[in-house]
Amino acid sequence: QVQLVESGGDLVQPGGSLRLSCLASGFSYGRAAMSWYRQAPGKERELVARIMAIGGWTNYADSVKGRFTISRDNAKNTVSLQMNSLKPEDTAVYYCNARGFGYAFDYWGQGTQVTVSS
Repeated sequence: QVQLVESGGDLVQPGGSLRLSCLASGFSYGRAAMSWYRQAPGKERELVARIMAIGGWTNYADSVKGRFTISRDNAKNTVSLQMNSLKPEDTAVYYCNARGFGYAFDYWGQGTQVTVSS
C-alpha cells in the first residue's frame, strides 16, 4: 500500500519558520523524485521544490528560492521542506509528491495546511 504522510503544517507568524516532513512507504522510494507542491485557495497547485532520486539535484520555485530548502533521507524514506522567512503568500495546503522516472508512478499525500498570519 502506497502512503505519503505529511506532517508539520501549522499557523505561524510572518517571518517565522516551519519544517514539513513526508514519510513514504509502499513503493521504490530510492527511485522517486520527491517534490513539495502547494495549493492556495482559488489557485492552481504549483511546484514548490523538487529533489531528484540520485545526486541530490534540486530545483525551486522562484518565489521560495533562498527561503526554502528541500532535503531527503533515503535511509528513512523521508523528504523534508525547511521553510524560513515565511510570508502570508506562502499560506496554502502543501502536498508531498513521489514521481518515478518517465512517470512510471505518481503518488500524492493528503496535504498539510500552512497558514502564515499575524
